[in-house]
Amino acid sequence: MAIRRLFIGLGSNLGDRLHYLNSAKSQIGLKFSTALMCSSIYESEPWGFKEQEPFLNQVISIETELHPLKIWDLLFDIEKNLGRLRDIKFGPRTIDLDIILLGTMYFKNNNLTIPHPQMQKRKFVLEPLAELDSEIIHPLFSTSIRQLLIDCEDMGQITKYHHYEKQS
Repeated sequence: MAIRRLFIGLGSNLGDRLHYLNSAKSQIGLKFSTALMCSSIYESEPWGFKEQEPFLNQVISIETELHPLKIWDLLFDIEKNLGRLRDIKFGPRTIDLDIILLGTMYFKNNNLTIPHPQMQKRKFVLEPLAELDSEIIHPLFSTSIRQLLIDCEDMGQITKYHHYEKQS
């Protein structure tokens, strides 16, 4: 399989959110044996199920030649390692790891769709993704990430998270 640029969305809204993001990035770096490019961290309102704490979100990028299902298995294992429970759809979680894009690949089975089928509707995905590379063209929409962000109708609040200001 060819080497492709993989973009992974990270989210956390339970416990020490920053710890979970950092732990997930460390485990991804180890499991994929690669350096990570990381966007800024953003704090966002919950999406889907609103009655929960705000999320910290980030997008990271790595190079990989792994098959999409192998990537999904590795990310699922990391979520389990970090205590992810799947009891409420769009509910609170220690960590959420989503495959956003894998090069220009389109992939779909019962468990996984790449590109992420909701990415164009989520500002908390598009904003950090655009920070890493706003000129990427969405493989199905033939539109840049920058344009998807401009066109995004998500009205949820999203702000850069400055964790050094939050410490006491």
